[in-house]
Amino acid sequence: MSKRRTGRGWLKAVRSLILAGILCYAGLIGYVVIREKAAAIPLANMEKDYDAIIVLGAQVLLNGEPNTQLQWRLDAALEAWQAKQVPIVTCGAQGKDEPLPEAEAMKNYLAARGVPEEMILPDPDSYNTNQNLRNAAGLLKEREGIRKVLIVTSDYHLPRAMALAGDQGFRAAGLGAPCKPEYWLKNHAREALSWVKYWGMKLLGRG
Repeated sequence: MSKRRTGRGWLKAVRSLILAGILCYAGLIGYVVIREKAAAIPLANMEKDYDAIIVLGAQVLLNGEPNTQLQWRLDAALEAWQAKQVPIVTCGAQGKDEPLPEAEAMKNYLAARGVPEEMILPDPDSYNTNQNLRNAAGLLKEREGIRKVLIVTSDYHLPRAMALAGDQGFRAAGLGAPCKPEYWLKNHAREALSWVKYWGMKLLGRG
């Protein structure tokens, strides 16, 4: 067999692997979209049987205000709280480019809109979704009568957040906030990779 034919064979194999990888990645994004659609229950159609609300953090701007994505999460949580006034856990540590912890900025936002401060439980020490929910579980253990929680996050993130909530022993419902259309592909592509990490950690017994 000539070196030229061998080289062509390797090139064909590499192309096939790349194509298979692209198809698998596209399939993962499709999986995220399907799970997201299944979890998308409007608040108006939801039974108000939750005993606490957990809001997952996102970026805080340099002026201390939540960015648009986080505002939409908080507005959804506020609507849920107005429907049933229960404790709210705000989750998120302080990033390098943030002036204060996300949890504190979220608490300020909700308090300014009528939620009593004693009903807001900030978790300023969590840097990812798993830590968010683990720390929220610790905070809610101090409250009696917490049987079911409402997880509030962006729509594309909600299914994995609810899976992680189940891993922490929560009975959970979910409420998804919208994300900006121009970030749809970026958010869903990143979330697909996060699902791979989640499954990998579960497989290794580290989830």
